[in-house]
Amino acid sequence: MAMLGKEVRLSRLVNPKSNKMMAITVDHAISRGIAPMTGLQPIQSTIDKIIAGRPDAMTMTKGIAERCMYQHAGKVSILMKVSNYSPVAPTKDTIFGSVDEAIRMGADAVSMGAMTLGDFQGEQFEAIGKFSEECCAKGMPLIGHVYPKGESVPADKRATWENIAYCCRSACELGMDIVKTTYTGDPDSMAKVISCVPDSFRVVIQGGDACKTLDDYLTMTRDAMDCGVGGVTMGRFVWDYQDVTALVVALRYIIHEGYSVKQAKELLAQLEHDKNYDQF
Repeated sequence: MAMLGKEVRLSRLVNPKSNKMMAITVDHAISRGIAPMTGLQPIQSTIDKIIAGRPDAMTMTKGIAERCMYQHAGKVSILMKVSNYSPVAPTKDTIFGSVDEAIRMGADAVSMGAMTLGDFQGEQFEAIGKFSEECCAKGMPLIGHVYPKGESVPADKRATWENIAYCCRSACELGMDIVKTTYTGDPDSMAKVISCVPDSFRVVIQGGDACKTLDDYLTMTRDAMDCGVGGVTMGRFVWDYQDVTALVVALRYIIHEGYSVKQAKELLAQLEHDKNYDQF
């Protein structure tokens, strides 16, 4: 019965037409500070705008979910973030939530992070292993935010296919169901990453630090979908945009409807002008 529960919850995270997942994250304040995260400072209105664009899911901490999601109950799946790193400990995730708490709050998955190839990999992997066992017993999917940003990895090696593949394979071997990680920068090398995990294991990408423009992000999203990536879990790119709802809709059409970058930009421009989000 527990495994049935996990399958039911996973099915709510994935669009049946595209077999892709589109989640938006608003969990950045603890890890990066709130002052630089201007799009997250008015948190309720930002969440309202995101949900108006109808993503499949949103990643957030328990305190934000408790205070901001009552009016949106049932409209979007909640991915409950139970750990985070911080500006003073950037390579170590600290756990502050639990599986039972996520279940009690109606979440469809538990989400936790790890920074690989660094001083704290061992204890973070140990924690993931314990959460994986409990999630399996209680029918909860476990999502990892796993990046090769440990002390042994130079900044210019954080998106190499070898290091991203290590993150994905480690997440799979530790018993996670989905991993969010960094796009390698091109479809061929990302396809090599995908080939290193079983077909049933879902790899989704973050927005990415390498992208600088709207075209960069949209092209990365289109290329990633085409090379076998199972979806996106994006944050700063979305809620820092001038029209958050329009961008969520445009991304959804790339991910679930197969739109090209050109088509998505045309849709985005129309939505920004007409504000008729509910028609798409």
